[in-house]
Amino acid sequence: MVCAVQVYEKPKLDNPVLIEGLPGIGFVANIAALHLIHELNAKLFAEITSSSFQDLAVTTEKGGTRSPITKLYYYKSPEGGRDLIIWYGNTQALTTFGQYELCGRVLDLAEELGCHYMVTLGGFKQEQITTKPKIYCAASDPETLKTALNLGAKIMVGQIFGLAGLSIGLGKLRNFKGFSLLVETLGIYPDANAAQQALSALSKFLNLKIDLSRLDFAAEKTQKILESFGWIKSGTKEKKKEESQLRWFI
Repeated sequence: MVCAVQVYEKPKLDNPVLIEGLPGIGFVANIAALHLIHELNAKLFAEITSSSFQDLAVTTEKGGTRSPITKLYYYKSPEGGRDLIIWYGNTQALTTFGQYELCGRVLDLAEELGCHYMVTLGGFKQEQITTKPKIYCAASDPETLKTALNLGAKIMVGQIFGLAGLSIGLGKLRNFKGFSLLVETLGIYPDANAAQQALSALSKFLNLKIDLSRLDFAAEKTQKILESFGWIKSGTKEKKKEESQLRWFI
């Protein structure tokens, strides 16, 4: 097994936008995606596991287990707005092959639902940031880049590791348009402030009203999930160890 895909429902969507929100630097994308799912009451329609995910399971207080997994949710706009596919999970693949396979499977599912546009989210690690973190972008084509720049983003110069970057590149080969939004963040801990900037730009693009008042709830839940997997710990002594554990995140 490389990727095992379980599809529970094939929703009828109108030209949906795929929003990628997997764990990465600052867990910016993870927090943003989880908040979207809660606020929009998005519905789960598919789950993907992979032999390239970490080989572990975490036990719960009730004796169950929680394993590395990614999930796809959908949101059907009731007011003629853009329908969404939200890609959320607690992990990315550990290997290059696994990343490509996972991305390909998600693009397959998105394409089947009439999706040809995506927005990927992530963090851009900086040593110092202002109260309002800056947003950087990269896009599949010049026209789409203008769309991202009009959201207040600056052009990203460098490399975008993980699925936030890979999805844009592979999507372009399959006639997907899209852009990546990367928000400045200090580090690896759940950064609700950076996630708020990402969601503000995203809601502007989608012309969607998103209540950000409960964003801390998504940040707290993200932290609990990551702590349960042992991916983050409190204390500065663990910082180097944590960075090593998280090397496969965006």
